[in-house]
Amino acid sequence: MSKTIQTSLLICMGGILGYGIAAAQFSALDPARVAPHIFQNVFENESVRVLKVTERNGETTPLHAHPARLLVHLSPCAWMEVSDEGTSNMQSFRLGDTVWAERITHGGDTSKVVQDCSRLEIELK
Repeated sequence: MSKTIQTSLLICMGGILGYGIAAAQFSALDPARVAPHIFQNVFENESVRVLKVTERNGETTPLHAHPARLLVHLSPCAWMEVSDEGTSNMQSFRLGDTVWAERITHGGDTSKVVQDCSRLEIELK
């Protein structure tokens, strides 16, 4: 086998392996897998996945990752958010409020919602 073909095969195999590792890591951090009591997969096809999320006061969510997604609030929601600098900020949304959220990996924080907070998270594939 020529050196060029060997090099091309190695590059292809490395790419496939890298993609597989990245997909496995995202799967390991899938919110519906790590916290099914909070994230419920209600619809999925080749184009979109819809999660129903119910956050309750005092729950601690394990480390998980989200792609960029659309959030649609199914109930009024309010909670305190603490920044890395230690400042507190009240986040609140009304029934029907729709928000775009960027990709994020987070978790380990205890929820400080005022009341149960319910929303749909719509992920495009």
